[in-house]
Amino acid sequence: MTVTTAGARPAPADLSQVTGSVHSWDLSTGVDGPGTRFVLFTAGCPLRCVYCHNPDTWSGRNGQRMSAAAVLAQAGRYRRFIRAAGGGLTVSGGEPLLQPAFTRAVLAGAKDLGLHTALDTSGYLGARAGDELLDATDLVLLDIKSFDPGIARRVTGRNIAPTLAFARRLADRHQPVWVRFVLVPGWTDDRGDITALARFTASLGNVERVDVLPFHTLGAAKYAALGLDNPCAGVAPPTAEQVGQARAVFTAAGLDAF
Repeated sequence: MTVTTAGARPAPADLSQVTGSVHSWDLSTGVDGPGTRFVLFTAGCPLRCVYCHNPDTWSGRNGQRMSAAAVLAQAGRYRRFIRAAGGGLTVSGGEPLLQPAFTRAVLAGAKDLGLHTALDTSGYLGARAGDELLDATDLVLLDIKSFDPGIARRVTGRNIAPTLAFARRLADRHQPVWVRFVLVPGWTDDRGDITALARFTASLGNVERVDVLPFHTLGAAKYAALGLDNPCAGVAPPTAEQVGQARAVFTAAGLDAF
């Protein structure tokens, strides 16, 4: 097997040798980047977000082993349709940066197919994203759970500092970013925290838009099926007014919020 180092882009002939744990793939429109996209969901994540709607992606053992070549062959079947629809390929998760060599190979291969590429990440493992990986990424979808360290740890079980450091690195690279923030009543709806996050996001200079995503309960059945406690059991989705108020905070900071 060819060994691929963290900073090297694999040659096309090596893509069959670079493998990763894949949970699933799907075609989506307007959710995972611009246009209609082939979305690869990797398996394995270091965070345990209380509102996660895909707890079945937490463990890499829940995925199937696939080569980057196999993923790209699947995506290639839809290449003409995706390009006509102004879309591309997104690597999501789980957490793609838990498997940086595989993620880099898929993104680089997608670029060779002429597809727009996006990386959907929490940024917690941003230090694992080498420059070659980011060079193969047209857009980063950065999921920032909170700006306040205490709230972030309560929500994810982890420190927010690595995510914020990654955000600053992307800004230094002038890398296009869409920030995504999930609004969960009682968990991430503190007005002061949202204001601080908006100010931080606006200061970066490379954020093209902010998506305020309302919490939903579609993943509740997965917790029951996996025998897991659901921290957000009984939490109602935010109202349209609450979502609008959160978006207004980002807009007031000079950002395009949706």
